[in-house]
Amino acid sequence: MRSTLSSLKNMFKVPDLRNKILFTVLIIAVYRLGDWITLPGIDFKQVQSLESAASKGGVIGFLSLFSGGGLTRFAVFGLGIMPYITAEIIIQLLVVVVPKFEQWRDEGAVGQKKLTQTARYLTIALALMQSTGLAFLFHNGGGGFLSGRNNNNIDLIPKFTVPRVLLIVLTMTAGTAFVMWLGELITQRGIGQGMSILIFSNVVAGMPAGGAAIRAQGGNFKFGIILALTLSLLVAIVFVENGQRRIPVTFAKRVVGRRMYGGQSTYIPMKVNTGGVIPIIFASSVLYFPVLLSNVLPSHGLGQTLQRWISNHLVQPDNAWYIILYGLLIVGFAYFYAAITFDPHQQAEIIRKQGGYIPGIRPGAPTERHLQGILNRITLPGALFLAFIALLPSLFLAFWNINRYPFAGTTLLIAVGVALETMKQIDSQLMMRNYEGFLK
Repeated sequence: MRSTLSSLKNMFKVPDLRNKILFTVLIIAVYRLGDWITLPGIDFKQVQSLESAASKGGVIGFLSLFSGGGLTRFAVFGLGIMPYITAEIIIQLLVVVVPKFEQWRDEGAVGQKKLTQTARYLTIALALMQSTGLAFLFHNGGGGFLSGRNNNNIDLIPKFTVPRVLLIVLTMTAGTAFVMWLGELITQRGIGQGMSILIFSNVVAGMPAGGAAIRAQGGNFKFGIILALTLSLLVAIVFVENGQRRIPVTFAKRVVGRRMYGGQSTYIPMKVNTGGVIPIIFASSVLYFPVLLSNVLPSHGLGQTLQRWISNHLVQPDNAWYIILYGLLIVGFAYFYAAITFDPHQQAEIIRKQGGYIPGIRPGAPTERHLQGILNRITLPGALFLAFIALLPSLFLAFWNINRYPFAGTTLLIAVGVALETMKQIDSQLMMRNYEGFLK
């Protein structure tokens, strides 16, 4: 305890680090303020109905996690950073298939600047589309975005006119652009990665109210069990997030002129959880895609049958179909994301060109097969762990009828991941100035 307090004091002894921390706190305060300013032309009574419906699950409840509840309040920052996250994911996928993007990635800082600019433009386009879709969707009862079966009477925009809808769309899009700017300010002048810090503030802000809701629904006994399980899950997430397989690589000695190079040994770190929370986001998006399509199906015959099946199975978090499909999608996307972020062929070529080798493995194709086998084995426990923590709220909903579970694995995964990365950054700056850091 005394060591932790000493580390906290050290943080504020360094003027530069202290200013960065205070600047980050100020930006978070501005961001949280924007989450409570409701858009013009919105019915406040219907907003309360929407918040109640979102607490029971559905895609709107998941998206609300990344906006700190701003989406269910239809706030100025209602879209939060979801358009930016989606744009970044799309850019990462396009880097694999578009040669121009791949060329930019290999150009270093200059190419990364071009990719970032492309992600910004794509964020604005996605914000325009999402805000327009949400305006029409919640004028017509919310469609399949709400898990309840009796929420079709929700109309957030009773006076649905073109100027009012245009004002709502432009305000939400401008709010998204402003949030993107705030995140970049934190990255440049604050501490930590800006967008991750904003997500962290969102998920942490909803924990106290969610904990009170659990206690009100389940009583002290269930609340105590859930709290104990949450602490265990927290330890497990920290363990998995820091877990990695270190593959030793040895470089042969070579003489260039009068100097000898190489001869040292290093390692390639392969994380157990390569994708972090991204496979969960992917799986949620794909799972609710049929829900969106069901809104345009005919309301009779086969279309009506499909609509009823989707609303009864794919929207209800406590349904067996939902749990099975969601878990399989998370495992599948965990492997997919690991495959696009770690290329065994590329790594094998880099090792061969630099005159290195993995002890006991020949360079070239054998090294590639060895790396691919390790990647397949190490991704499985990480994928299963992701599926478990993502499905934990659904299991509580199915067995204990707990509608709100703020300490879900997704929430804790985001909070722990961001906290660890921020602490490492603070720790490195303290160590540079000969101060004792947090991490021992």
